[in-house]
Amino acid sequence: MTDVAVQACCSAPGTCSCGTCECPSVLSSVLDNETATSLAAGFAALADPVRLRLVNLLATTPDGGVCVCDLVGPLRKSQSTVSHHVKVLADAGLIVGERHGRMHSYRIVPERLEALRNALSKEHTHA
Repeated sequence: MTDVAVQACCSAPGTCSCGTCECPSVLSSVLDNETATSLAAGFAALADPVRLRLVNLLATTPDGGVCVCDLVGPLRKSQSTVSHHVKVLADAGLIVGERHGRMHSYRIVPERLEALRNALSKEHTHA
């Protein structure tokens, strides 16, 4: 998912119940097809235990960025399996990677996770 698609999800038509933003909520606004597709992709990416643990590991890392090679041990999965799950999360816009030489480090996209959280809430706060 591109940054544009993530922004579209976060600024889709239909206001939330706070009345001051354009965050789509499945509980309080009518979703258009693009927004529903974007939200579904995010939720589908999180609907796997390995990917959920990946998000947890990335979110709880003090420096915010983690190399795929450092995720293999905690997940007890092969490098190729971890890379596959990282790709799914990145395609859903939940994480982004940066290249450092031959290594890639990944970090959470907090706005995307907030958009998914807000989609399940009638009321929410804005950080």
